[in-house]
Amino acid sequence: MIIPTATGRKEMRHGRPYLVMTRQFRAPIEDVWAAVTESDRLARWIGTWSGDPADGTVQFQMRYEGDEASAEEFVIDECEPPARLAITTEAPYEEESVTWQLELDLAESDGVTTLTFAQSVPDPAMALSVGPGWEYYLDRMVAAESGGDPAEIVFDDYYPAQSGHYEGEFTP
Repeated sequence: MIIPTATGRKEMRHGRPYLVMTRQFRAPIEDVWAAVTESDRLARWIGTWSGDPADGTVQFQMRYEGDEASAEEFVIDECEPPARLAITTEAPYEEESVTWQLELDLAESDGVTTLTFAQSVPDPAMALSVGPGWEYYLDRMVAAESGGDPAEIVFDDYYPAQSGHYEGEFTP
């Protein structure tokens, strides 16, 4: 079994700890933007949303977390197509409710679009599971957007194998 390589880093943003990961796509920025904002494109690799984004919130439903995952309200803090999306959500984590900030920034150069994804991590210990989880989902996105099969990306290859990569302090 080949274990995927963890690529994320830990850093401080806005005075809070964040996990930050990048992925690159040989695609125009508008295409990658669609992959992270259009419900039918999201469905291929992570989940779907419903509602009217013009209202400032949508209901997001994870599709690959098992039947027990309930929809979460995503508050759209910033939306600057096709370059930036920032979202806040409150979601269950283990036995508590946690507020997460998510940031997606896109930049295109020479036909390659780079997605930089960041998520706040209120407790640094959460990085041990959240980091591998996002590595998994972002690799599913790469598969979906490059003509591969996201179903071939197996969560058990990521967690707990990548947890050690996310140990330690967050850097300013």
